[in-house]
Amino acid sequence: MITGLHHINLVVPPDTLDDAAAFYGSTLGLTPRAVPALQKGNLLWFDIGTSGQQVHIAFGNPPDFSFDSRRHPCFRVSDSEQLLELRRKIYAHLERGGPGAPKTADRPGEENSGEKGVEYPERFFARDYAGNRLEFTL
Repeated sequence: MITGLHHINLVVPPDTLDDAAAFYGSTLGLTPRAVPALQKGNLLWFDIGTSGQQVHIAFGNPPDFSFDSRRHPCFRVSDSEQLLELRRKIYAHLERGGPGAPKTADRPGEENSGEKGVEYPERFFARDYAGNRLEFTL
């Protein structure tokens, strides 16, 4: 029986692991973890808190970076205050630019860019520097 997710794998352009470390490590606050020795320099792994779940970053090919793709992971935070804090942090990284800056992010205080309806929880969306769509929710 499935009991949860071990990891998700996101793809980024070759030679952009420093950008991935800046966004996923610094901006999102995920904890880097060691990768297999033979794959060092080709992958990054991050722990999601103490959940045992991970985000893996690997190199992809240009067709993997369709900017309008709806594929995405959804990250959960513990409360509305943390969700707003993360939204502000991601948007600030978008505005200042620099290593790993997201391509898009929902502006704090404005409506999120996802589908609307009472079925949807409080959430927001961003696209990382490689165009991966990311959802954040309670």
